[in-house]
Amino acid sequence: MNIVDQKIEKYIENHTSDISKVLYDLDRETHIKILRPRMLSGAVQGKLLELLVKMSGAKKILEIGTYTGFSAICMASALPSDGHLLTIDINAELESIVNKYIKLSNLNNKISYHIGDAINIIPTLKGDFDFVFIDADKDNYLNYYNLLIDKLPKGAWIIADNVLWSGKVLEKANAKDKETKAIQKFNDFIQKDKRVENIILSIRDGLMVIRKI
Repeated sequence: MNIVDQKIEKYIENHTSDISKVLYDLDRETHIKILRPRMLSGAVQGKLLELLVKMSGAKKILEIGTYTGFSAICMASALPSDGHLLTIDINAELESIVNKYIKLSNLNNKISYHIGDAINIIPTLKGDFDFVFIDADKDNYLNYYNLLIDKLPKGAWIIADNVLWSGKVLEKANAKDKETKAIQKFNDFIQKDKRVENIILSIRDGLMVIRKI
C-alpha cells in the first residue's frame, strides 16, 4: 500500500485537520482487535471523503463496504441535517463495533447499516443517491458500478478505493491474481466510459473519483 514515500505520507497526515476522538478511538480499536486493520480508511482518506461530501453538496450517500465504520462516520458527519447514508457490508462479525461507534458519533439518525450481499441489495434501492463510495470486494467493483450508474442522477459522484492495488495495476493484463485483474478491468472501463469524467488520486492505495456527466 506504500505507493507514496512513507515520510511524505507522514508529512501529509501531520498537515491534515485532526480527526475526532471517536474516530481516533475507532482507528485504535480496529488496529488492536480486528484482522487486516489496514482496510480502515484512516485520517487522511477519511478527511478527503468528508470534504468531497461537503464540496459535492451530497444529501444521500451509498457506501458499499462498511468494514468497522470509519469512512461511514467521516462521510455522514459532513451531511446536512436532512442528509442520510446507507452503508452495506457482508461481514456480520463486525456489527457490534460498527454500531458502537455509530452510536458514539451521535449519527444514528443519519446512518443506516445493512448486513448482506450488496449485489442483491443494490437492485432493491431507489436510484436517488448523489454520492457513492465503493470499498468492498474487488471482483465486484465493475458489477457494483454497472448496477448503479444508470440509476444515478447527473452530477452524482462515485469514489472507488484501492484502484492502484499496491502498484499491482502496472502488471501486464495476464496478472496472476483475480483481484488485480478486476481492478485493472474496472479502471480501464471507467477510462472509456463516456457517461463520466474521472481522475485517480494517489492517496493511500489509490482513489478513483468519478462524476456522472
